[in-house]
Amino acid sequence: MPEPTRLTPVAVMILATLREGDMHTYEIVRLLRERGDDRLVPMQKGTMYHTVARLERDGLLAETGVDRDGNRPERTIYTLLDAGRQAVEDWVRSELPQIERAGDFRVALSEAHNLERDEVVDLLDRRRALLTASVDAHRAGIADAVARETPEQFLVELQRQSALLDAELAWQDSLRARLSDRSLPWGIAEIPEHIKKKHRVSKETTS
Repeated sequence: MPEPTRLTPVAVMILATLREGDMHTYEIVRLLRERGDDRLVPMQKGTMYHTVARLERDGLLAETGVDRDGNRPERTIYTLLDAGRQAVEDWVRSELPQIERAGDFRVALSEAHNLERDEVVDLLDRRRALLTASVDAHRAGIADAVARETPEQFLVELQRQSALLDAELAWQDSLRARLSDRSLPWGIAEIPEHIKKKHRVSKETTS
């Protein structure tokens, strides 16, 4: 039995975008850039087209037609397959709770809306346990260094990391609270129709 496809962050975002409807690679890139997702993954033309080809080969998306618009070159339109939809959800479940790979976490967070609200809360709770342990370890390290009279100039990076972890924990607790009390709309079904149309979000993603 072949091993499941190992998705890159770029692949995840391509597949997740196709949840909104069939489109060609150029349109995928345009939408990702419009939403600022080029901060998270590389958007080089070669990388995107190569990734789409690999995802098609691995059975996660498929060609569904060709777009012919005037004198422009023909553009192949792709559709998301069930295996691709499942692959996105599995990847987010894997990367959202961890604290070691910051880049992957950011992509998982940006695509967390593909999971149910309650599941995201559970995954964030798992991540919180890891964050709390890391915060405690950094505080203990600083306290030990101070007790040994280590000059503070050698501790500034450790202090910075400790402050960043505190801020990360506070931000995540705020997000969890908004998910739990449902003050944060979650999932495509909770987006107003006029916003869906404006941002090209289709009803397909509500299923």
